[in-house]
Amino acid sequence: MQFQVMNSPFKQEQAELLNQVLPTMTENQKIWLSGYLASSQSTASTATADPAVQNALEPEAFSQNAVQNTTREVTILFGSHTGNCEALAGEMSQKLEQQDYKVTLSMMDDFKPKALKKVEDLLILTSTHGDGDPPDNAMAFYDFLHSKRAPELEDLRYSVLALGDSSYEFYCQTGKEFDKRLEELGGKRIYPRVDCDLDFEEPAEEWVEGVLATLNNSKEVNREDERASQSERPDASTNQPAYSRTNPFKAEILENLNLNGRGSNKETRHLELDLEGSDLEFEPGDSLGIFPENDSVLVNQLIEVMKWDPEDLVPVNKQGELRPLREALTSTFEITGLTKPLLEKVAQLSANEELNKLIVDQEELKAYLYGRDLIDLVQDFGLRDVPAEEFIKILRKIPPRLYSIASSLQANPDEVHLTIGALRYDAHGRERTGVCSGQCTERSQPGDVLSVFIQRNSNFKLPENLDTPVIMIGAGTGVAPYRAFLEEREEINAEGDTWLFFGEQHFVTDFLYQVEWQKWLKEGVLSRADVAFSRDTSEKVYVQHRMLEKSRDLYQWLQEGAAVYVCGDEKYMAKDVETTLLTILEQEGNMSQEEAEAYLVEMRKQKRYQRDVY
Repeated sequence: MQFQVMNSPFKQEQAELLNQVLPTMTENQKIWLSGYLASSQSTASTATADPAVQNALEPEAFSQNAVQNTTREVTILFGSHTGNCEALAGEMSQKLEQQDYKVTLSMMDDFKPKALKKVEDLLILTSTHGDGDPPDNAMAFYDFLHSKRAPELEDLRYSVLALGDSSYEFYCQTGKEFDKRLEELGGKRIYPRVDCDLDFEEPAEEWVEGVLATLNNSKEVNREDERASQSERPDASTNQPAYSRTNPFKAEILENLNLNGRGSNKETRHLELDLEGSDLEFEPGDSLGIFPENDSVLVNQLIEVMKWDPEDLVPVNKQGELRPLREALTSTFEITGLTKPLLEKVAQLSANEELNKLIVDQEELKAYLYGRDLIDLVQDFGLRDVPAEEFIKILRKIPPRLYSIASSLQANPDEVHLTIGALRYDAHGRERTGVCSGQCTERSQPGDVLSVFIQRNSNFKLPENLDTPVIMIGAGTGVAPYRAFLEEREEINAEGDTWLFFGEQHFVTDFLYQVEWQKWLKEGVLSRADVAFSRDTSEKVYVQHRMLEKSRDLYQWLQEGAAVYVCGDEKYMAKDVETTLLTILEQEGNMSQEEAEAYLVEMRKQKRYQRDVY
């Protein structure tokens, strides 16, 4: 819109000022201004314009108003492995923009590190990967920040939200190191770092509110403007909230099939879930989160050992909602894993000397935590006198389990498919079963429902260019996303070549989705496939061995711009695959070790080397 003097009541200089300001205003600012003018007109005692409005149109008033509305730009950088930090960063960005902040939102490795010295307010959200390492998409930024090239940041204000798992030794390590390093470079904290466990929702929300409060206080936000903008937003109470992690969808199980043949050492389930009516959408590479329930047998054993009343009402959240104890232990609280923070809280409740000794001995503690659960803890240290309501307060919520989606939404509308391996093992004289895998394999039938949500994963996506060659490397259930990849590519008629490396134990019993791979090979959707079955030969053969056997062709694909995907166990398979890629680059490309590593780093920056590892 352009104001013209000839068809408006404004003077020439007023019209020019309006034409300068209006294009820079947000929709919320325009709504507020129109409401303000209407209110001023309706309450005026005479036909004379409100002096405040008239003054606002004068050149000097516009200049002052522009200064008052100037806000510092907020930069949000995230390092995310499973997508939690990415989702939280997106939500934070939306909240800031709703309050008229200018926001830059970026994955760490997409952000130009040298621009850091120009940043005013920095928010970092990061998970911790492996043994205290940064996520793949944060490595380059992390290395820069901890190098001598990092600039002094005396004018920077910052805050860090760290996500982790307290059952690991290096809990939230990456976030702690970012927080410390930014302080060393001269930055000042907007708000103290918050470390979040697997049940991160509440502490993350507290961090968000704390950061927003500090930012708003520092810029003296116009509260009336904020209330006006909020009043224009749809009333959430009148609409069905979208299904999400905080509001999971109850998906009915359509199929639950064992993919392994008779005599296999493994049990791998193919689940098909009904998403009709959920409006949930996903892309190949995304994950499905499942909120599992504890095995009722284990819950009853714990109640019996502790001599609790299963019908006692106990609080399940900070709002004080009460539920029967058995229900709370089944659907809300984690009882199958132990962490150091939990043992420390239990020690405070019980004052058990032996438990206190265990906590301070790091090696003994690490050995004790492995493979034990809450029943082991209370039996080993005689903790039967703690009331249920007190014990419940120190337990963390059952964290959702994430599974790579094994289907394309375009190929299977209103459905999502999963590939889940049953986790079973013996430890400390008892048989153990994975919480979620046990529920899906042993306690779920077609017709039952699972509480699910979509977890976006922008770090594991097919190339935008459909002609780009694709190399897919996975073992066991790590093959799941590649089924989704090929279903999608078949649906959209992608032309680029595809190459699958797959490994398992036995060809006869463990070749997951064998018929589908063979069909795609015949039809050309899959160009090549190399498989490794480690227990079928006297000498174990894994996917990395097949890669070395085809090293010349594999290197040629890399030279032609192929994108490489790795999915599966991080500690062994993914680590060995990366070592093999480096070896191939050195041998076939005549590269030094440093050159090979740099080549892989560049591939990662170009999103040609993506990993979904666990």
